[in-house]
Formats: sequence, structure tokens, C-alpha cells
Amino acid sequence: MGGSVARRQEGPVSEQPFLRYVALGDSQTEGVGDGGEFTGLRGFADRFAHRLAEHHPSLSYANLAVRGRRTHQIRQEQLAPALALEPDVATVVAGVNDLLRPGFDPEQVASMWVELRDQGARVLTMTFPDLSLPAPMGPAVLDRVRALNACLRRAARREGVLWAEMEGHQVVGDQRLWCADRLHASGEGHERMAAALAQVLGLPGSDDAWTRPLPGPAPVAPAGWQAVAAEARWAAHFVGPWLVRRVRGRSSGDGRRAKRPFLMPVR
Repeated sequence: MGGSVARRQEGPVSEQPFLRYVALGDSQTEGVGDGGEFTGLRGFADRFAHRLAEHHPSLSYANLAVRGRRTHQIRQEQLAPALALEPDVATVVAGVNDLLRPGFDPEQVASMWVELRDQGARVLTMTFPDLSLPAPMGPAVLDRVRALNACLRRAARREGVLWAEMEGHQVVGDQRLWCADRLHASGEGHERMAAALAQVLGLPGSDDAWTRPLPGPAPVAPAGWQAVAAEARWAAHFVGPWLVRRVRGRSSGDGRRAKRPFLMPVR
């Protein structure tokens, strides 16, 4: 999950009590890959909220994210409710669902940052990892991912937004950080994303340990006919349904609502 971690802020976090954290985004922010439909999803935003609450016990947290949402939908559906909650810290992670579609403007993401920031929120975001490492379809969109990341960095610097640099870290290639669809982080992957946000925000005790390799040997990738069979199973279970939804103009988030639409205590 890039060489350095970017950080820009206006004073020690310990001097700034955070009372309301609101997360906006798509499936990663919702927590897909970390938990299940019956056990409940967690995700990096939930994990980051718990880290915040360790230092700000009065923190309340809302998560407005819905899987499959493109950036313009996040702005249309989530920004106004987020502003109404008057957050003093907010995360906005968006753009991946736009990569395979023409006409995406990353400034749509930045415009959400600006409105939240101008209302008084400390805004955090993150770039996206090198998708060519965990997913075979990655090379087709790798240039777009890098271009999106470059735009996000420029806009974050311009607007004074904090971001976690997730591109280029070697550890991102470890299969243990990804769930079976190879597109969403696993529980361990979400934990590392939360740790990255904690570091850029400057929470006490946070460091760059999230960039380091996982302990123990990484799983060995199958070879030969076993690799071919594994790719076929992956395509049948994940790529096929995604293509069908695209053809039908459907989304994995159709009919879904935010899992945590109101501010509630973290603990």
C-alpha cells in the first residue's frame, strides 16, 4: 500500500478534541472484505474510528458509504447528510468505481473536501494501491490509477487535505491483505489502511509499521494447471457478475443504504 506518507496539518492532534467523525465513500469505506453480510462489516473507517476514540473518548461516528457508488453519486447522496452532521474529522475515499468509465474528473472528489473543510472538518483521504499487484486485471487500469493518484495528491496539497500514500508499497502484493475478489482489502488490509490514516493525522503511538511486511511467509501462488483453474474460478465468481451488472446498468449497491447513517458513540 508508495514510498512516503504525506502529512499536512495545523497543530498537534492532542490539542484538538474530535467529537464527530463522518466517513464518505464506496465499498472500501463501507468495509467490504472485512467481515460478512451476516456477521457485519467493519472496514478501515470503523477501525480508524476506534483508534480516534482511544484518544477522544467522546467521539461519535457515522459511516455514509455505500458500495458501488461513483464519485458523483457520493457527492449527490452523501455530502449533504455529512455536512448536516457537522463533523470535525471526515474521510472521503472515492474514485475507483470511476476508473473504467470515461469522463471522470478527480476535481469532483476535491470539491467534497473543500465543502467539508470550509465547514470546519479536518479532512483525510488516501491514494490507491497498485492494482496490478493483487489483481490480473490491474495492468489494464494501472495508468489510470497512477493518474488518479497524481490528481488526488495535487488537489490535497492545494486544499490542505491530509492523505495516506498507499501507492507503491511492496507489502501490497501480499495476498493476505486482500479478500477473494482481489479488489477489496481483507481485515488485515483494512487494519493497515486505518493505521495509515492514524499516522497522517498524527495520533499518539502511530507510526509507519503499516508499511512493513506481514510476519511469516506469504502464501505460495499456484502454478501450472492449478493457476489456470484458480483464475477461471476467480473470473466466474467475480468478473462475470461484475460484467453482467455493467451490461444491465446495475450496481452492487442497488437497494442498499448506509450502514451507520447517524452519529453514534464508538464504544
